[in-house]
Amino acid sequence: MITSRSTRRAALWAACAFALSFSAASMADDMVNFSTAGYASGIRSMPLMHKIDTNGDGMVSKDEWLAFHEKVWAALDKDKKGTVSAKEFVAPGGGAMDSFATGGFSRGLKTMAMVHKIDTDNDGSVSHEEYIAYQSKLFDMMDNSPTHKGMLGKEQMIATGGASAN
Repeated sequence: MITSRSTRRAALWAACAFALSFSAASMADDMVNFSTAGYASGIRSMPLMHKIDTNGDGMVSKDEWLAFHEKVWAALDKDKKGTVSAKEFVAPGGGAMDSFATGGFSRGLKTMAMVHKIDTDNDGSVSHEEYIAYQSKLFDMMDNSPTHKGMLGKEQMIATGGASAN
């Protein structure tokens, strides 16, 4: 016999399942809103994860993430002045970045849309502080695992909001 108690329990489980599935899709949408689709796609790849994961444990720590982005910054800031103009930021050619990043990452990052998202003071250039703060916030947005906080596993790096990660 079906009781109202079992019906309520089933409805509660259905609501929880819906909320969890919506939050995963929402997280992917939030990342695209925070970045660009091209950058989100470039950053969320297994080849790039393997390059960032310097100790080879299959996880990306925040220290590894920030160390990788310090290398990216050094490749962008060729004159070592601590700021990169929009023109320099989007200049073609990966140069030094090609030796440690992927082409998809570089193409996704080096766009005017990303300059506008990272340039929080709207001065037409990206400072080291703006770049690292942006990347730190991006890591924090992706760091959503209840079992390994402070670490990005494949599930967080390759999260697609329900689409296939392959």
